[in-house]
Amino acid sequence: MNPLADPVANQLVLRARVQELAAIRYTPAGLPALDLMLTHESQVEEAGARRKVALDIKAVAVGEIVKRVQALGLMEEAVFTGFLSAQRQGRGTVFHITGLVH
Repeated sequence: MNPLADPVANQLVLRARVQELAAIRYTPAGLPALDLMLTHESQVEEAGARRKVALDIKAVAVGEIVKRVQALGLMEEAVFTGFLSAQRQGRGTVFHITGLVH
């Protein structure tokens, strides 16, 4: 399927390390939620040249995935899957984690 033809295409796969983990909180619907900060470093090819990429991204896990994310230790690496959204006040981006491979 052509991702450009899919109007709901918003998927992210990111290998990253857990930099910070907050305490579990609960949404108004009663679901567990876990805020965290992820750190990613890699080298990619862009315009025929190698480029080093390093970034930190705010992330949140909601629901059943919370236990799996919380079980990761600080600085532990995993492959996270999910989608991107704006923060509540529209300042910045949040990675919503829906899956992980450890």
